[in-house]
Amino acid sequence: MAKVDTSLVAHLPLFAGVTPEALDEILREARSARYPKNSVIFEQGADAQSFFLLLHGHVRAAKTTPTGEQIVVRYVAPGETFGLAMAIGAVQYPATALAVDDSVVLIWPTSAWPRLVERFPSLAANTLQTVGTRLQESHTRILEMSTQQVEQRIAHALLRLAKQSGKKLDHGIEIDFPISRQDIAQMTGTTLHTVSRILSGWESQGLVESGRQRIILREPHRIVVLAERSADSGAA
Repeated sequence: MAKVDTSLVAHLPLFAGVTPEALDEILREARSARYPKNSVIFEQGADAQSFFLLLHGHVRAAKTTPTGEQIVVRYVAPGETFGLAMAIGAVQYPATALAVDDSVVLIWPTSAWPRLVERFPSLAANTLQTVGTRLQESHTRILEMSTQQVEQRIAHALLRLAKQSGKKLDHGIEIDFPISRQDIAQMTGTTLHTVSRILSGWESQGLVESGRQRIILREPHRIVVLAERSADSGAA
């Protein structure tokens, strides 16, 4: 593969505290790959043979339950790692990763993980911090599912996506990758009908603007109010 320009990745959380010489060595173990929009990067249950760093694009991680229900676990933004099964002691991927737009990744073989973390402890520490952050995010979402009304959950989901991948416009903040109402339903544990009803209501109030796989938060501060509203202050 062509040599990766270390200046493009040295600032990323994965490489915090890693020296330039060490970064060169870590990157020599990787290869780059392109995934067109809607292509599968790996499948839930497949052997975890690689781990990944997203350089460009966006990736959706989704899990299928034993009953066949699809749950969107998270979206991966540029600069983030994914497929870190080895960091939690798993030998199979716990979810399916799909490129939601044209994406470029760096790929390391899982077999290189023990050697890399032994030589570069900062890499291990940074990866474990990422895993810990995502576990906390999962805990937060579980609490939302069990304690919040669906309108609050949708508001929180949109705010998280805007914070992660928002693009400022003159008339609001656009979630800067293709996302459908079905995706939001699968993120928030509700139905497509409910998401459509709530977003249509918000559109009529001027809070959001949505089209085909496109959402703009026109009044983000009002969505924050909806997200933080106490459970007994209104119905969803």
